[in-house]
Amino acid sequence: MAQFTDRLFKRVQPIWDSYLDHPFVKGIGNGDLDQEKFKHWLKQDYIYLIEYARLFSIGAAKSTDLNMMTMFGNLVHGTLHTEMNLHRNYAAQFGITHDELEKTQPSSTTTAYTSYMLNLAQRGGIEHVIAAVLTCTWSYHYIGEALNQIEGARDHSFYGEWIQMYSSEEFATFKEDVMEITNRVAEGKSESQLNELEEIVVYTSYYEYMFWDMAENLETWSIPVQ
Repeated sequence: MAQFTDRLFKRVQPIWDSYLDHPFVKGIGNGDLDQEKFKHWLKQDYIYLIEYARLFSIGAAKSTDLNMMTMFGNLVHGTLHTEMNLHRNYAAQFGITHDELEKTQPSSTTTAYTSYMLNLAQRGGIEHVIAAVLTCTWSYHYIGEALNQIEGARDHSFYGEWIQMYSSEEFATFKEDVMEITNRVAEGKSESQLNELEEIVVYTSYYEYMFWDMAENLETWSIPVQ
């Protein structure tokens, strides 16, 4: 029997496949990405993850049962420790301190993306929280698995750790947990409600592409503030 996530994947797969053709993502897989671009992604994604953890915390508060609350609690922990530790380790290689990371000013894309998700989570139900967080976790594993298939990519001296993280069994568990809960909250929803959730996943998928563009082009704001 088809699950709601099957329907979602069919809708967003063309967008996600475009990530694999994006020069930033291809650069990680090939090992030739300009490290200044990666540094920009690193700092922006670090502060993105802080807001992402807030989303999971909202999910825990709005959970309808203990299992769901536990899942969101695990996702908060995994984001704040496992995933953000990877960023801190990379930052150390650039000589960036934890304090500098946390003082990073969000780019226009980072601000728009996180504000969109937090707004949905705060004013909607648990199903809106889940739809908002699904794309990031699922699509990063999608990318990680694809790059892991490139010969030698996971062993690259700099980018290999990134690929290992996002293709790992631990990260796959994060993804599977969110997918499972997505299918659960979709049960019994009307077609109009499912369409609403689907559109959230589509929009967050577009935002993910914009985030890769932001990193590739070293974007902050169109008119920098002095």
